[in-house]
Amino acid sequence: MKPDRNLLLVTLVALSFANAACARSQPANLPAPERRQAPIDAASVRLSFAPVVKKAAPAVVNVYSRRVVRTQVDPFWGMFMGGGGIPQERVAQSLGSGSIVRPDGVVLTNHHVIDGAQEITVVTSDRREWPAHVLLDDPRADLAVLKIDTHGEQLPALAIDDAGDVQVGDLVLAIGDPFGVGQTVTNGIVSALARSGVGGSDFSSFIQTDAAINPGNSGGPLVDMNGDLIGVNTAILSGSGTSSGVGFAIPAPLVRQVVETALSGAHAVSRPWLGLKSQAITGEMAGSLGLASPHGVVAADVWPGGPAAEAGVVAGDVIQSVNGQPVDDPTGLNYAVETLQPGSTVTLQVRTPGGAERALKVRLDVPPNSPDRDQRTIAGANPLNGATVINLSPGAANELGLDPFAGTGVIVAGVSGYAGNLFQPGDFIRQINGQKVATVAQLEALIAQPAQAWTIVIQRGGRLITAQVRI
Repeated sequence: MKPDRNLLLVTLVALSFANAACARSQPANLPAPERRQAPIDAASVRLSFAPVVKKAAPAVVNVYSRRVVRTQVDPFWGMFMGGGGIPQERVAQSLGSGSIVRPDGVVLTNHHVIDGAQEITVVTSDRREWPAHVLLDDPRADLAVLKIDTHGEQLPALAIDDAGDVQVGDLVLAIGDPFGVGQTVTNGIVSALARSGVGGSDFSSFIQTDAAINPGNSGGPLVDMNGDLIGVNTAILSGSGTSSGVGFAIPAPLVRQVVETALSGAHAVSRPWLGLKSQAITGEMAGSLGLASPHGVVAADVWPGGPAAEAGVVAGDVIQSVNGQPVDDPTGLNYAVETLQPGSTVTLQVRTPGGAERALKVRLDVPPNSPDRDQRTIAGANPLNGATVINLSPGAANELGLDPFAGTGVIVAGVSGYAGNLFQPGDFIRQINGQKVATVAQLEALIAQPAQAWTIVIQRGGRLITAQVRI
């Protein structure tokens, strides 16, 4: 979903709010999911959401994160404020929301709520404060799983939806702490499903809702009329920074994958891949492909020896569905695959360039880590001092949210020290002083050569940047 930016200025707002200051059950008086119906009389309109709130709200928490930020004071202004150009420290705090998803104190929130936090505090609905630590932080999904020590106490918990039958038009509630005013419940409907191109997650298949969510709601639950968590509120589309009725939540299948991984003791989510690069089909492309409408995605490139190639997918094939679920864009295809487990077998409905249709069984696997990462942190008197670099492989690309088809080379995985002035995580280092860089070992050899000045070519987001640096 990409609004015309020439007609409407919009701002995508991450919903954490800066502020200094699992068994399913169903209440007997709520209709079963298969009995959806619109209100039919005045008595129906006067029905209350209170039973749902009573079930869900006690499991909703506030999540406070705290970190110390070092800022450089301009030497000129430092003469008046004291301290000269010495870096100053300040405490940054942020407020988000979360859900208790297991009674022993497992809490779910957004990655961006706790990103960089040195101290995390969870405040439960009864106003008790609990120190928390991170079990798993997954920036790609924008989710984080925390743990508080309840000393054996069983806390109210939300069940993560396992029915998978969310439909456009379903009634939903959003619960959280907007602007730090206190726990707030808003209601709306599911406005759309599988929205892409929004939010801070690589898995763009969001639930869209018109339930009012605002800064401070990040990490809070979107619940259905059973009182179960069907999504985690994460972003809004707004021109003002406040709710305009277009909010987005990370859907339950992705949430469940991250939570289950955290509970298994793993510190990173192992996600499968198909081993292909796909492209959305436009109306013009549909005609040339013999399609009546722009439905499905084209396999633009196929990784040799990858799962898709082994199953018989070739470049130019149109993938129409995964396990019977239609896919219409690359993010939808990635979501359908990467929310499954490595080793799973999926059925792809494929249309060949010649027009023949076939169903292919694909056994998913983790992306290969070849070539080896060879991770190193560069030291010495050079522009890369403090940069952590690795060789690009499909496995490394999947971990960092990069395109595995971007080619071989050296990628910046992290920065600190001097390197932070020039590089960003995800940068490709293409050349050093006119020499092409293919491996980490080659990079380290080039950077070790004495030089008065350095010419470095960086590829960032599809752009080539040439930097001239003197040390």
